[in-house]
Amino acid sequence: MAQDKGLTARDKVLIAARAADDKKAVDMIIQDVSDLMGETDYFLIVTAQNNRQVAAVLDNIQDEMVKQAGVKPFGIEGAEEGFWALLDYGDFIVHCFQPEGRDYYRLEEVWNDAPTIDFEAENEK
Repeated sequence: MAQDKGLTARDKVLIAARAADDKKAVDMIIQDVSDLMGETDYFLIVTAQNNRQVAAVLDNIQDEMVKQAGVKPFGIEGAEEGFWALLDYGDFIVHCFQPEGRDYYRLEEVWNDAPTIDFEAENEK
């Protein structure tokens, strides 16, 4: 049973980003949408090359979130199809696209006013 460790939303989204990176997700963007939306604080948007990689990325994020943060997603959408999958953790949402879906939806452009977190710089800390 997962026991919430009380981490901040920023800490949790960075755990998820590292987990996605471990499974070779690319084009990672972390957007701070807290001032633009009332429902969530961050979007983590990543690209995986195929259905198998989408599944691996989602599985690794879920495993690491339980281990490191003690939380499970409130909802999972699209994991069966693998074209665009979503993990909803409440204070952050993971969007994992295959390349065609990422190009089609351009989700990061919808929220282009949102500041981003430099994952590479954060990961070096």
